[in-house]
Amino acid sequence: MHNKIAVVFDCAGTLLHMYRLAKEISTGNLLEGIESTMLVAERPERALVAIHTEPVKIEMTNPDTELKKFIAQNQLKIDIICSNGSIDMQEVIDIINKEDKILVGDILEVLYRIKQIYHQRHYLATGLIVDRESKLVPYVVTTAGELFPNAYKTIELLHQREIDVYIASGDTMHSLIQVANKLRIPLKNVFGVATSYDKANIVESLKKDYDRVLMVGDGINDILALKVADIAIVTVQQRSKRPQVLMKSADIIINNIIDVIDIVDSTVASLNRY
Repeated sequence: MHNKIAVVFDCAGTLLHMYRLAKEISTGNLLEGIESTMLVAERPERALVAIHTEPVKIEMTNPDTELKKFIAQNQLKIDIICSNGSIDMQEVIDIINKEDKILVGDILEVLYRIKQIYHQRHYLATGLIVDRESKLVPYVVTTAGELFPNAYKTIELLHQREIDVYIASGDTMHSLIQVANKLRIPLKNVFGVATSYDKANIVESLKKDYDRVLMVGDGINDILALKVADIAIVTVQQRSKRPQVLMKSADIIINNIIDVIDIVDSTVASLNRY
């Protein structure tokens, strides 16, 4: 009987090399190459919020339209991707609805800029940083990404070893479907718009069906899942600053996603000894 092993991957920053661009609303400055989760982590009571819409819909909208009206008129779904402290969805909605300084044009500015500098991409998403303490939206954020060079090979080698592969990510399903199809990961194994708690629950649930569950992540929203995984792997292939609390949650830190294969092989060998 084969020992059953599952590997759960975060997506952005783990399977995908990301390029993020933010606009600081108070100054109008564009901040290139930022880490959106670090913008959340730098102050308590902040949340990264995803706006579920296609870029083309934003591009077809009058730039002078207030963002809150754009969201309401199109009945767009929004979700908290990660947060630093206690901030719930109703508070996020209330803050956005009171925000009259942010226009669709602010999102268009970062969207157009990121398209100029990042031509090859499997992923494009927009969002907001919401601050509960100030009751403001200090940043709008756009993110683009492409698969890390060894991502496809890593998943292919896991499939060859009959290791079940999952994605648990705060990203939208629209974005994740494109990635999953490229990597040949079954869509039933893909969990989108997953909060930190959702990711942990997914890992806990999988532990009931597998001898070992490995979690691979790179951000603060992966910490809870890393803590409950049998083996917690933090990848630093995306060369960006990470909080110490994340690094301390790792059993193993890797520099390249392909390093997961050696860890899986070692885990299989360890299980086979018993």
